Amino acid sequence: MTRKLDKSEHGQALVEMALVLPLLLLLLFGVIEMARVGYAYISISNAAREGGRVATIGGTDLEIKNSVINATPLLDSAVMVITIYPIEADRRSGQTVTVNVKYSVNLLAPIIDMIPNPIEVSTSIIMRQE
Repeated sequence: MTRKLDKSEHGQALVEMALVLPLLLLLLFGVIEMARVGYAYISISNAAREGGRVATIGGTDLEIKNSVINATPLLDSAVMVITIYPIEADRRSGQTVTVNVKYSVNLLAPIIDMIPNPIEVSTSIIMRQE
């Protein structure tokens, strides 16, 4: 009698696993993708801060862009958009300098169509030039 119950319970466990496993995988991939987006946001925030620091001491646009790119070694610099305002010729001591960094994160597992792919993260920093 107990052997018949064991056989039916094995089938039940298999069906339960087949129903729950896709949801668990969706949750796992969602957490991984959001961690990647969070990492990109934190990285470009730090990079914008580094670029702003170079801008405050009178760095050129090229030096500012290089400091931003060097502060994000794990991100693709070809996808990164760096804008600096005002332009180098118009900067004066005491004025503010704005460094804006945008980055597009391509999702590895675009499972849900409601989430746009790629996700664009951006940040900007405003600092006073010395």
